[in-house]
Amino acid sequence: MKNLVIVESPTKQKTISRFLSGDYVIRSSFGHLRDLPKKTLGVDVEKNFKPSYVVVERGKKIVPEITKIAMSSDNIYLATDPDREGEAISWHIMEILKNID
Repeated sequence: MKNLVIVESPTKQKTISRFLSGDYVIRSSFGHLRDLPKKTLGVDVEKNFKPSYVVVERGKKIVPEITKIAMSSDNIYLATDPDREGEAISWHIMEILKNID
């Protein structure tokens, strides 16, 4: 069984990896992975203001890595901070990963 734990920072990745067994792979998202685009409006006013997210620059390396590990994982744990920012990061990660097969 392989378990993926996604945390917000590399420091937390290092700390948590000391407590979990080899059945767990711990990876950091390095914070937010997606944001609204900077050069366009970012919402579709014709479709009830549906947001249009883009992967941020640092996420272009992290998203494929996390996605690859997630595809071979039995369980995925989102262990972000218990605040609004952590909740937003987890939501974006969930949105990125929910369509993988």
